[in-house]
Amino acid sequence: MNKQSCNLFWFRRDLRLIDNNGLYQSLKDNKTICCFIFDKIILQKLKSDDCRVGFIYNSLLEIKKKLKKFNADLIIEYGDPKILIPKIAKKVNANKVYANEDYEPYAISRDKAVEKKLKSSKKELILFKDHLIFAKQEILNKENKPYVVYTHYKNMWLSQLNETFLHECPSKKHLNNLLKLKLSSNTYLKHISKFNLKSIMPSGEIGALKRLKHFLKDIESYKKTRDFPELDQTSHLGVDLRFGTISIRKLVSIALEEKSVGSKTWLNELIWREFFSQILYNFPYVVKEPFRKQYSKIKYKNNKKWFEAWCNGETGYPIVDAGMRQLNSTGFMHNRVRMICASFLTKDLLIDWRWGERYLAEKLIDYELASNNGNWQWCASTGCDAQPYFRIFNPLLQSKKFDKKGIYIKKYVPELDKLSEKDIHAPYLSKTLPLTLGKDYPYPIVTHNIQVKLFKELFKKYKN
Repeated sequence: MNKQSCNLFWFRRDLRLIDNNGLYQSLKDNKTICCFIFDKIILQKLKSDDCRVGFIYNSLLEIKKKLKKFNADLIIEYGDPKILIPKIAKKVNANKVYANEDYEPYAISRDKAVEKKLKSSKKELILFKDHLIFAKQEILNKENKPYVVYTHYKNMWLSQLNETFLHECPSKKHLNNLLKLKLSSNTYLKHISKFNLKSIMPSGEIGALKRLKHFLKDIESYKKTRDFPELDQTSHLGVDLRFGTISIRKLVSIALEEKSVGSKTWLNELIWREFFSQILYNFPYVVKEPFRKQYSKIKYKNNKKWFEAWCNGETGYPIVDAGMRQLNSTGFMHNRVRMICASFLTKDLLIDWRWGERYLAEKLIDYELASNNGNWQWCASTGCDAQPYFRIFNPLLQSKKFDKKGIYIKKYVPELDKLSEKDIHAPYLSKTLPLTLGKDYPYPIVTHNIQVKLFKELFKKYKN
Protein backbone atom coordinates (compact mmCIF):
# COMPACT_ATOMS: atom_id res chain seq x y z
CA MET A 1 0.00 0.00 0.00
CA ASN A 2 2.78 2.40 0.91
CA LYS A 3 6.33 1.98 -0.36
CA GLN A 4 8.06 4.61 1.77
CA SER A 5 8.74 3.96 5.44
CA CYS A 6 6.50 5.85 7.84
CA ASN A 7 5.13 5.89 11.38
CA LEU A 8 1.72 4.63 12.42
CA PHE A 9 -0.11 6.67 15.05
CA TRP A 10 -2.73 4.71 16.99
CA PHE A 11 -5.55 6.84 18.43
CA ARG A 12 -7.05 5.41 21.64
CA ARG A 13 -8.30 7.70 24.41
CA ASP A 14 -6.85 10.82 22.78
CA LEU A 15 -9.33 11.73 20.05
CA ARG A 16 -7.94 15.12 19.07
CA LEU A 17 -5.33 16.65 16.77
CA ILE A 18 -4.43 19.58 19.02
CA ASP A 19 -1.91 19.18 21.88
CA ASN A 20 -1.65 15.42 21.40
CA ASN A 21 1.72 14.23 22.72
CA GLY A 22 2.00 10.88 20.94
CA LEU A 23 0.78 12.33 17.64
CA TYR A 24 3.23 15.22 17.97
CA GLN A 25 6.14 12.87 18.62
CA SER A 26 5.22 10.72 15.63
CA LEU A 27 4.78 13.64 13.22
CA LYS A 28 8.02 15.20 14.38
CA ASP A 29 9.87 11.94 13.76
CA ASN A 30 8.55 10.90 10.33
CA LYS A 31 5.68 10.88 7.87
CA THR A 32 2.67 9.50 9.74
CA ILE A 33 -0.47 7.51 9.02
CA CYS A 34 -3.23 7.48 11.66
CA CYS A 35 -5.53 4.67 12.75
CA PHE A 36 -8.20 3.77 15.28
CA ILE A 37 -9.41 0.30 16.28
CA PHE A 38 -12.91 -0.39 17.56
CA ASP A 39 -11.78 -3.03 20.02
CA LYS A 40 -14.12 -5.99 19.70
CA ILE A 41 -13.02 -7.32 23.08
CA ILE A 42 -14.49 -4.18 24.65
CA LEU A 43 -17.45 -3.67 22.32
CA GLN A 44 -18.73 -7.23 22.57
CA LYS A 45 -19.38 -6.62 26.27
CA LEU A 46 -21.43 -3.46 25.67
CA LYS A 47 -25.19 -3.24 25.33
CA SER A 48 -26.68 -1.78 22.16
CA ASP A 49 -27.87 1.35 24.01
CA ASP A 50 -24.33 2.23 25.16
CA CYS A 51 -24.01 5.95 24.50
CA ARG A 52 -20.21 6.07 24.33
CA VAL A 53 -19.87 4.37 20.94
CA GLY A 54 -21.76 7.19 19.22
CA PHE A 55 -19.56 9.78 20.92
CA ILE A 56 -16.39 7.98 19.79
CA TYR A 57 -17.71 7.45 16.26
CA ASN A 58 -18.59 11.11 15.76
CA SER A 59 -15.28 12.24 17.27
CA LEU A 60 -13.51 10.03 14.72
CA LEU A 61 -15.55 11.53 11.87
CA GLU A 62 -14.38 14.97 12.99
CA ILE A 63 -10.74 13.82 12.95
CA LYS A 64 -11.25 12.22 9.55
CA LYS A 65 -12.70 15.45 8.16
CA LYS A 66 -9.76 17.49 9.46
CA LEU A 67 -7.22 15.02 8.06
CA LYS A 68 -8.78 15.38 4.61
CA LYS A 69 -7.61 18.99 4.54
CA PHE A 70 -4.09 17.58 4.46
CA ASN A 71 -4.99 14.95 1.84
CA ALA A 72 -4.56 12.37 4.57
CA ASP A 73 -6.92 9.81 6.04
CA LEU A 74 -7.79 7.87 9.17
CA ILE A 75 -7.79 4.07 9.05
CA ILE A 76 -10.69 2.76 11.13
CA GLU A 77 -10.96 -0.98 11.78
CA TYR A 78 -12.95 -3.32 14.03
CA GLY A 79 -11.30 -6.28 15.72
CA ASP A 80 -8.57 -7.28 18.14
CA PRO A 81 -5.84 -4.60 18.34
CA LYS A 82 -3.26 -7.26 19.21
CA ILE A 83 -3.79 -8.66 15.73
CA LEU A 84 -4.74 -5.55 13.79
CA ILE A 85 -2.02 -3.09 14.85
CA PRO A 86 0.90 -5.32 13.71
CA LYS A 87 -1.09 -6.14 10.56
CA ILE A 88 -1.73 -2.46 9.72
CA ALA A 89 1.87 -1.52 10.53
CA LYS A 90 3.09 -4.12 8.05
CA LYS A 91 0.57 -3.04 5.41
CA VAL A 92 1.55 0.65 5.52
CA ASN A 93 5.27 -0.11 5.95
CA ALA A 94 5.53 1.47 9.41
CA ASN A 95 8.50 0.46 11.54
CA LYS A 96 7.28 2.48 14.53
CA VAL A 97 3.84 2.59 16.11
CA TYR A 98 3.25 5.65 18.27
CA ALA A 99 0.46 5.91 20.86
CA ASN A 100 -0.33 7.50 24.20
CA GLU A 101 -0.22 5.53 27.43
CA ASP A 102 -3.28 4.03 29.06
CA TYR A 103 -3.01 2.86 32.68
CA GLU A 104 -6.02 0.58 33.01
CA PRO A 105 -5.16 -3.12 33.56
CA TYR A 106 -6.66 -4.33 30.28
CA ALA A 107 -4.91 -1.59 28.30
CA ILE A 108 -1.55 -2.39 29.91
CA SER A 109 -1.81 -6.09 29.06
CA ARG A 110 -3.02 -5.29 25.53
CA ASP A 111 -0.10 -2.93 24.90
CA LYS A 112 2.42 -5.47 26.16
CA ALA A 113 1.00 -8.04 23.73
CA VAL A 114 1.08 -5.55 20.82
CA GLU A 115 4.65 -4.58 21.69
CA LYS A 116 5.74 -8.22 21.75
CA LYS A 117 4.09 -8.92 18.39
CA LEU A 118 5.66 -5.85 16.79
CA LYS A 119 9.07 -6.68 18.19
CA SER A 120 8.94 -10.10 16.53
CA SER A 121 8.71 -8.21 13.21
CA LYS A 122 11.51 -5.81 14.22
CA LYS A 123 9.04 -3.00 14.75
CA GLU A 124 8.46 -1.03 17.95
CA LEU A 125 5.62 0.42 20.00
CA ILE A 126 6.48 3.83 21.46
CA LEU A 127 4.19 5.20 24.18
CA PHE A 128 3.90 8.69 25.67
CA LYS A 129 2.14 10.21 28.66
CA ASP A 130 -0.78 12.34 27.53
CA HIS A 131 -4.05 12.15 29.48
CA LEU A 132 -2.53 12.87 32.91
CA ILE A 133 -0.13 15.47 34.26
CA PHE A 134 1.48 12.93 36.60
CA ALA A 135 1.15 9.21 36.01
CA LYS A 136 2.23 5.83 37.34
CA GLN A 137 4.74 6.50 40.16
CA GLU A 138 5.75 10.07 39.40
CA ILE A 139 4.24 11.25 42.70
CA LEU A 140 5.56 9.22 45.66
CA ASN A 141 5.94 9.82 49.38
CA LYS A 142 9.19 9.89 51.37
CA GLU A 143 9.22 6.08 51.48
CA ASN A 144 8.94 5.97 47.68
CA LYS A 145 5.45 4.55 47.94
CA PRO A 146 2.23 5.76 46.31
CA TYR A 147 0.09 8.16 48.29
CA VAL A 148 -3.17 6.73 49.58
CA VAL A 149 -4.44 9.95 51.19
CA TYR A 150 -5.70 12.54 48.74
CA THR A 151 -4.64 15.69 50.62
CA HIS A 152 -1.02 14.54 50.88
CA TYR A 153 -1.04 13.52 47.22
CA LYS A 154 -2.52 16.87 46.18
CA ASN A 155 0.09 18.83 48.12
CA MET A 156 2.93 16.88 46.52
CA TRP A 157 1.26 17.12 43.10
CA LEU A 158 1.10 20.92 43.37
CA SER A 159 4.67 21.18 44.67
CA GLN A 160 6.00 19.12 41.73
CA LEU A 161 4.02 21.00 39.08
CA ASN A 162 5.93 23.33 36.79
CA GLU A 163 5.68 24.70 33.26
CA THR A 164 7.37 21.62 31.78
CA PHE A 165 4.32 19.49 32.59
CA LEU A 166 1.90 22.02 31.11
CA HIS A 167 3.75 22.82 27.89
CA GLU A 168 1.57 22.28 24.83
CA CYS A 169 2.63 19.54 22.43
CA PRO A 170 2.30 21.40 19.10
CA SER A 171 0.93 18.48 17.08
CA LYS A 172 -1.26 20.82 15.04
CA LYS A 173 1.80 22.62 13.62
CA HIS A 174 3.18 19.35 12.24
CA LEU A 175 0.06 18.01 10.53
CA ASN A 176 1.63 18.71 7.14
CA ASN A 177 3.81 15.69 7.92
CA LEU A 178 0.82 13.37 7.59
CA LEU A 179 1.28 10.89 4.79
CA LYS A 180 -0.88 11.92 1.86
CA LEU A 181 -2.79 8.74 1.12
CA LYS A 182 -6.43 7.69 0.98
CA LEU A 183 -6.58 4.45 2.90
CA SER A 184 -9.86 3.93 4.69
CA SER A 185 -12.86 1.71 4.14
CA ASN A 186 -16.17 1.53 5.97
CA THR A 187 -16.17 -2.21 6.68
CA TYR A 188 -16.04 -1.52 10.41
CA LEU A 189 -19.54 0.01 10.27
CA LYS A 190 -21.31 -3.33 9.98
CA HIS A 191 -19.78 -4.36 13.30
CA ILE A 192 -20.83 -1.25 15.22
CA SER A 193 -24.19 -0.70 13.53
CA LYS A 194 -26.05 -2.30 16.47
CA PHE A 195 -25.18 0.81 18.52
CA ASN A 196 -26.87 4.19 18.20
CA LEU A 197 -24.20 6.10 16.31
CA LYS A 198 -25.78 9.49 16.94
CA SER A 199 -23.91 11.20 19.75
CA ILE A 200 -26.15 12.28 22.64
CA MET A 201 -23.92 15.33 23.14
CA PRO A 202 -21.57 17.39 20.93
CA SER A 203 -18.50 15.24 20.31
CA GLY A 204 -14.87 15.71 19.29
CA GLU A 205 -12.69 18.74 19.88
CA ILE A 206 -15.50 21.04 18.77
CA GLY A 207 -17.87 19.69 21.43
CA ALA A 208 -15.16 19.84 24.09
CA LEU A 209 -14.36 23.47 23.39
CA LYS A 210 -18.06 24.37 23.51
CA ARG A 211 -18.39 22.76 26.93
CA LEU A 212 -15.23 24.47 28.17
CA LYS A 213 -16.39 27.89 26.94
CA HIS A 214 -19.78 27.45 28.61
CA PHE A 215 -18.21 26.30 31.89
CA LEU A 216 -15.71 29.16 32.05
CA LYS A 217 -18.49 31.76 31.97
CA ASP A 218 -19.38 30.88 35.57
CA ILE A 219 -16.18 29.33 36.87
CA GLU A 220 -15.79 31.96 39.60
CA SER A 221 -18.97 30.70 41.27
CA TYR A 222 -18.16 27.00 40.70
CA LYS A 223 -17.39 26.32 44.37
CA LYS A 224 -20.78 27.70 45.43
CA THR A 225 -22.92 26.24 42.65
CA ARG A 226 -21.41 22.85 41.82
CA ASP A 227 -23.40 20.92 44.45
CA PHE A 228 -26.84 22.10 43.27
CA PRO A 229 -28.13 19.82 40.50
CA GLU A 230 -30.84 22.21 39.30
CA LEU A 231 -28.11 24.74 38.36
CA ASP A 232 -26.08 22.16 36.42
CA GLN A 233 -22.87 24.15 36.91
CA THR A 234 -20.40 21.27 36.72
CA SER A 235 -18.00 21.30 33.77
CA HIS A 236 -19.37 18.25 31.87
CA LEU A 237 -15.78 17.80 30.66
CA GLY A 238 -15.42 14.32 32.16
CA VAL A 239 -16.32 12.75 28.81
CA ASP A 240 -13.65 14.85 27.09
CA LEU A 241 -10.99 13.82 29.58
CA ARG A 242 -12.08 10.20 29.21
CA PHE A 243 -11.81 10.15 25.42
CA GLY A 244 -9.13 12.81 25.10
CA THR A 245 -11.13 15.30 23.04
CA ILE A 246 -9.41 18.00 25.07
CA SER A 247 -5.95 18.16 26.65
CA ILE A 248 -5.54 17.87 30.42
CA ARG A 249 -2.59 20.25 30.06
CA LYS A 250 -4.91 22.90 28.66
CA LEU A 251 -7.46 22.46 31.45
CA VAL A 252 -4.91 22.61 34.27
CA SER A 253 -3.29 25.67 32.67
CA ILE A 254 -6.67 27.42 32.55
CA ALA A 255 -7.47 26.46 36.15
CA LEU A 256 -4.17 27.99 37.28
CA GLU A 257 -4.57 31.12 35.15
CA GLU A 258 -8.09 31.91 36.38
CA LYS A 259 -6.90 32.41 39.99
CA SER A 260 -10.40 32.33 41.49
CA VAL A 261 -11.88 30.30 44.34
CA GLY A 262 -13.93 28.45 41.73
CA SER A 263 -10.95 27.57 39.55
CA LYS A 264 -9.01 26.34 42.58
CA THR A 265 -11.90 24.04 43.48
CA TRP A 266 -12.04 22.80 39.90
CA LEU A 267 -8.30 22.13 39.93
CA ASN A 268 -8.79 20.01 43.06
CA GLU A 269 -11.32 17.92 41.12
CA LEU A 270 -8.81 17.42 38.30
CA ILE A 271 -6.24 16.29 40.86
CA TRP A 272 -8.75 13.82 42.35
CA ARG A 273 -8.90 12.22 38.89
CA GLU A 274 -5.11 11.84 38.86
CA PHE A 275 -5.13 10.52 42.43
CA PHE A 276 -7.57 7.74 41.53
CA SER A 277 -5.62 6.94 38.36
CA GLN A 278 -2.40 6.32 40.30
CA ILE A 279 -4.35 4.25 42.84
CA LEU A 280 -5.63 2.03 40.03
CA TYR A 281 -2.17 1.74 38.47
CA ASN A 282 -0.38 0.91 41.73
CA PHE A 283 -3.13 -1.20 43.30
CA PRO A 284 -4.86 -2.89 40.34
CA TYR A 285 -6.68 -5.32 42.65
CA VAL A 286 -9.16 -2.48 43.38
CA VAL A 287 -10.92 -3.30 40.10
CA LYS A 288 -12.47 -6.35 41.74
CA GLU A 289 -11.75 -5.96 45.45
CA PRO A 290 -12.00 -3.29 48.15
CA PHE A 291 -8.87 -1.18 48.60
CA ARG A 292 -9.23 -1.88 52.33
CA LYS A 293 -8.90 -5.64 52.19
CA GLN A 294 -10.59 -6.22 55.55
CA TYR A 295 -13.88 -5.30 53.87
CA SER A 296 -13.63 -8.08 51.29
CA LYS A 297 -15.38 -10.45 53.71
CA ILE A 298 -18.46 -8.29 54.22
CA LYS A 299 -21.72 -10.12 53.57
CA TYR A 300 -23.89 -7.57 51.78
CA LYS A 301 -27.66 -8.20 51.68
CA ASN A 302 -27.78 -7.77 47.88
CA ASN A 303 -31.56 -7.74 47.54
CA LYS A 304 -32.14 -8.00 43.78
CA LYS A 305 -35.58 -6.34 43.87
CA TRP A 306 -34.16 -3.37 45.74
CA PHE A 307 -31.30 -3.14 43.24
CA GLU A 308 -33.76 -3.17 40.34
CA ALA A 309 -35.76 -0.41 42.01
CA TRP A 310 -32.57 1.63 42.45
CA CYS A 311 -31.57 1.11 38.81
CA ASN A 312 -34.99 2.18 37.57
CA GLY A 313 -35.34 5.18 39.87
CA GLU A 314 -38.25 3.67 41.83
CA THR A 315 -36.96 3.65 45.41
CA GLY A 316 -39.52 6.09 46.82
CA TYR A 317 -36.74 8.55 47.66
CA PRO A 318 -37.21 11.36 45.08
CA ILE A 319 -33.63 12.69 44.98
CA VAL A 320 -32.27 9.17 44.42
CA ASP A 321 -34.89 8.40 41.79
CA ALA A 322 -34.22 11.68 39.97
CA GLY A 323 -30.52 10.87 39.78
CA MET A 324 -31.04 7.38 38.44
CA ARG A 325 -33.59 8.55 35.89
CA GLN A 326 -31.27 11.33 34.73
CA LEU A 327 -28.57 8.69 34.24
CA ASN A 328 -30.86 6.32 32.35
CA SER A 329 -32.23 8.99 30.03
CA THR A 330 -29.14 11.14 29.40
CA GLY A 331 -26.01 9.07 30.13
CA PHE A 332 -25.04 11.62 32.76
CA MET A 333 -25.69 12.18 36.46
CA HIS A 334 -24.90 15.29 38.47
CA ASN A 335 -21.83 14.80 40.68
CA ARG A 336 -23.52 15.54 44.02
CA VAL A 337 -26.37 13.19 43.13
CA ARG A 338 -23.88 10.46 42.19
CA MET A 339 -22.68 10.50 45.79
CA ILE A 340 -26.23 10.47 47.16
CA CYS A 341 -27.21 7.52 44.95
CA ALA A 342 -24.03 5.59 45.73
CA SER A 343 -24.42 6.11 49.47
CA PHE A 344 -28.05 5.03 49.26
CA LEU A 345 -27.23 1.82 47.40
CA THR A 346 -24.43 0.76 49.72
CA LYS A 347 -25.56 2.10 53.09
CA ASP A 348 -29.36 2.13 52.88
CA LEU A 349 -29.89 -0.90 50.66
CA LEU A 350 -26.78 -2.77 51.90
CA ILE A 351 -25.88 -3.74 48.34
CA ASP A 352 -22.31 -4.41 47.22
CA TRP A 353 -20.72 -1.28 45.74
CA ARG A 354 -19.53 -3.36 42.78
CA TRP A 355 -23.13 -3.79 41.62
CA GLY A 356 -23.56 -0.04 41.46
CA GLU A 357 -20.15 0.51 39.90
CA ARG A 358 -20.97 -1.92 37.09
CA TYR A 359 -24.32 -0.29 36.44
CA LEU A 360 -22.82 3.18 36.11
CA ALA A 361 -20.05 1.73 33.93
CA GLU A 362 -22.77 0.65 31.50
CA LYS A 363 -24.66 3.95 31.53
CA LEU A 364 -22.27 6.88 32.01
CA ILE A 365 -20.99 8.56 28.87
CA ASP A 366 -18.07 9.91 30.95
CA TYR A 367 -17.29 6.54 32.54
CA GLU A 368 -13.64 6.21 33.48
CA LEU A 369 -12.57 3.10 35.38
CA ALA A 370 -10.21 4.78 37.85
CA SER A 371 -12.58 7.59 38.83
CA ASN A 372 -15.70 5.43 38.89
CA ASN A 373 -14.00 2.78 41.02
CA GLY A 374 -12.37 5.33 43.30
CA ASN A 375 -15.53 7.32 43.88
CA TRP A 376 -17.66 4.22 44.49
CA GLN A 377 -15.18 2.91 47.03
CA TRP A 378 -15.06 6.36 48.64
CA CYS A 379 -18.84 6.41 49.05
CA ALA A 380 -18.94 2.78 50.19
CA SER A 381 -16.17 3.43 52.78
CA THR A 382 -14.07 0.58 51.36
CA GLY A 383 -11.49 2.67 49.50
CA CYS A 384 -8.35 4.63 50.24
CA ASP A 385 -8.96 7.88 52.09
CA ALA A 386 -12.65 6.96 52.02
CA GLN A 387 -15.59 8.52 53.77
CA PRO A 388 -15.67 6.89 57.26
CA TYR A 389 -18.27 4.11 57.44
CA PHE A 390 -20.24 5.92 60.14
CA ARG A 391 -20.76 9.00 57.95
CA ILE A 392 -23.84 8.31 55.87
CA PHE A 393 -25.75 10.58 53.52
CA ASN A 394 -29.33 11.10 54.62
CA PRO A 395 -31.23 11.29 51.30
CA LEU A 396 -33.96 13.49 52.79
CA LEU A 397 -31.52 16.04 54.24
CA GLN A 398 -29.39 15.99 51.07
CA SER A 399 -32.50 16.63 48.99
CA LYS A 400 -33.63 19.57 51.13
CA LYS A 401 -30.16 21.07 51.15
CA PHE A 402 -29.21 20.74 47.49
CA ASP A 403 -32.58 20.75 45.69
CA LYS A 404 -34.60 22.89 48.08
CA LYS A 405 -37.47 23.68 45.71
CA GLY A 406 -37.42 20.27 44.08
CA ILE A 407 -36.71 21.67 40.62
CA TYR A 408 -34.24 18.89 39.77
CA ILE A 409 -36.56 16.22 41.17
CA LYS A 410 -39.54 17.47 39.17
CA LYS A 411 -37.50 17.50 35.97
CA TYR A 412 -36.67 13.80 36.16
CA VAL A 413 -39.58 12.52 38.28
CA PRO A 414 -42.44 14.34 36.54
CA GLU A 415 -45.17 12.46 38.43
CA LEU A 416 -44.16 14.60 41.43
CA ASP A 417 -44.35 17.95 39.62
CA LYS A 418 -47.52 19.06 41.47
CA LEU A 419 -46.06 18.48 44.92
CA SER A 420 -45.29 21.42 47.18
CA GLU A 421 -41.80 22.41 48.25
CA LYS A 422 -42.62 20.88 51.62
CA ASP A 423 -43.76 17.49 50.25
CA ILE A 424 -41.44 17.01 47.26
CA HIS A 425 -38.52 15.59 49.25
CA ALA A 426 -40.48 12.93 51.13
CA PRO A 427 -43.96 12.33 49.70
CA TYR A 428 -44.41 9.41 52.13
CA LEU A 429 -44.47 11.85 55.07
CA SER A 430 -47.36 13.88 53.69
CA LYS A 431 -50.99 13.23 54.60
CA THR A 432 -52.44 15.03 51.56
CA LEU A 433 -51.00 14.40 48.11
CA PRO A 434 -52.26 15.03 44.55
CA LEU A 435 -51.28 11.43 43.70
CA THR A 436 -51.61 7.92 45.07
CA LEU A 437 -48.53 6.43 46.66
CA GLY A 438 -47.96 2.85 45.64
CA LYS A 439 -49.66 3.54 42.32
CA ASP A 440 -48.43 6.84 40.87
CA TYR A 441 -45.16 6.85 42.84
CA PRO A 442 -43.71 4.12 45.08
CA TYR A 443 -43.56 4.03 48.83
CA PRO A 444 -39.96 4.00 50.14
CA ILE A 445 -38.52 0.52 49.69
CA VAL A 446 -36.61 0.86 52.99
CA THR A 447 -36.61 3.05 56.10
CA HIS A 448 -33.42 5.11 56.22
CA ASN A 449 -32.87 5.11 60.00
CA ILE A 450 -33.34 1.36 60.31
CA GLN A 451 -31.01 0.59 57.39
CA VAL A 452 -28.31 2.94 58.66
CA LYS A 453 -28.26 1.11 61.98
CA LEU A 454 -27.93 -2.23 60.18
CA PHE A 455 -25.13 -0.89 57.98
CA LYS A 456 -23.11 0.41 60.93
CA GLU A 457 -23.46 -2.92 62.73
CA LEU A 458 -22.32 -4.72 59.56
CA PHE A 459 -19.22 -2.57 59.01
CA LYS A 460 -18.23 -2.24 62.65
CA LYS A 461 -17.19 -5.90 62.67
CA TYR A 462 -14.59 -5.30 59.96
CA LYS A 463 -13.33 -1.76 60.63
CA ASN A 464 -9.88 -2.84 61.90
